[in-house]
Amino acid sequence: MAKENVKPTRMELLNTKGKLKLAEKGHKLLKQKRDALVLEFFSVIKKAKNLRSQVDHQLISSYRALAVAEAMHSRLFLETATLSAQAAPEVDVSTANIMGVRIPKIHGVAIQRNLLDRGYSVQGSSAAFDEAAESFEKSLNLIIQLAETESALRRLLQEIEKTNRRVNALEYNIQPDLKNTIKGIQGHLNRLEAELFFSLKVTKKRLEKKAIAEEDAKAKGKSKR
Repeated sequence: MAKENVKPTRMELLNTKGKLKLAEKGHKLLKQKRDALVLEFFSVIKKAKNLRSQVDHQLISSYRALAVAEAMHSRLFLETATLSAQAAPEVDVSTANIMGVRIPKIHGVAIQRNLLDRGYSVQGSSAAFDEAAESFEKSLNLIIQLAETESALRRLLQEIEKTNRRVNALEYNIQPDLKNTIKGIQGHLNRLEAELFFSLKVTKKRLEKKAIAEEDAKAKGKSKR
């Protein structure tokens, strides 16, 4: 049935059919985008799971190395050496575009450094302390990669949900409404066409009767003469 605010004309019928065709095309493209995003999402999940496992193992290794260093030195020495670091590691954040989704790209700056660049004095320290520092640098590097991956997962999930809502809106609301409108307009036009055909048929019969009556009248007029 056509909506009340839609004029049941042939022009409106053509316009509505055009809208339906556009909606069907958009629905197809959005489904393809959603499916591609889902595939990418599961690919990133696999990467995140692997990174999470690496982070867990590396942190265990780092804290073990820290415990060894603390046993050889003291907590005060570790805190003093930590505070003497010349510059804290930084991160550089940029973005990448994956199927229209802006994904953060996080890069560590000066995460893994050599012995001299770390800033603490090599005098009084030990190989165990150096190994602990290096191990935590590796942990931090993996954590940054994990942060990038999990941020990508959140963005992808948000886009999947948004795209899925659009797909459902087109599939269950917009397309059915357009089809019902087309059906209503077509039904109205068919009724008008049937009424017009019936009216023409009645008019034709009247004209035929009138023509016959006129012929009969002429024939009677001639016979009287």
